[in-house]
Amino acid sequence: MFRRFYIAIASLMLICPVLAQEVEVGAVHTEEYMPLLRGQRVAVLANHTAMYSAEEHIVDMMHREGVNLVGIFAPEHGFRGSVEAGVEVEDGVDSRTGVAILSLYNGNTQRPSDEVMRSIDVLVVDMQDVGLRFYTYYISMLRLMDACADFGCRVVVLGRPNPNGHYVDGPILDMKYKSGVGWLPIPVVHGLTMGEIATMAVGEGWAKPV
Repeated sequence: MFRRFYIAIASLMLICPVLAQEVEVGAVHTEEYMPLLRGQRVAVLANHTAMYSAEEHIVDMMHREGVNLVGIFAPEHGFRGSVEAGVEVEDGVDSRTGVAILSLYNGNTQRPSDEVMRSIDVLVVDMQDVGLRFYTYYISMLRLMDACADFGCRVVVLGRPNPNGHYVDGPILDMKYKSGVGWLPIPVVHGLTMGEIATMAVGEGWAKPV
C-alpha cells in the first residue's frame, strides 16, 4: 500500500508518489501525466537518468506511444549523458527517435528562442538530481520554467527521490554570488527533489508561476 501526494501550483504539476516499502518514480505513473500530453506539442527536459523502466528511456517510451515530441532540451552532459562536465553541448537530432535536441548548455544562451517556445504546449521535466546547490540540472529546469511562464506553456515535473534527502547542510547562498552553479538562496545540501525545488521556487517568487 502506498499514498501519493501531488502538488499543483497554477499549471505546474508535480507527480511524485511516496511509498511505504518500495520507491517508484513519477515516470512510471503514466495514467497521471500521459492524458495531459495527448494532442499537445510536447518538449522534454531530460538526460540519461530519465528511465521509464530498466530498459527504456522516457523519451523512447513517449515516442513509442505516439506523443507529439517537438523537442528534447539537453542540459549539461547532454541528453544521453555522453558529454564531459563543463563541455558545451551541441544541438542535434536524437538518433533513436529523430526528435530535435536543443542544447541548454551551448555556451551562448541557457534559454530557448521565442520561436522554439511558441512551438511548445507542455514541458515535461525528468532528471535525477543529487540534492546539491551547485548541480546545474535544477538551474536548467528553472530557466525553462521562466520561459514557459512567458509563453503560457504547462510544466509537468516527474519526481525522483533525492539520495541526499535525509539531511540539509551548509550555508545559504548569498545571492550576490548567483551564477550558473548556484541559482537559489538554498543550502549546499538542500534535501529537496527537483519537483520540490520547482514548487518552492514558484512559491517563494524565485521563479515565475507557470
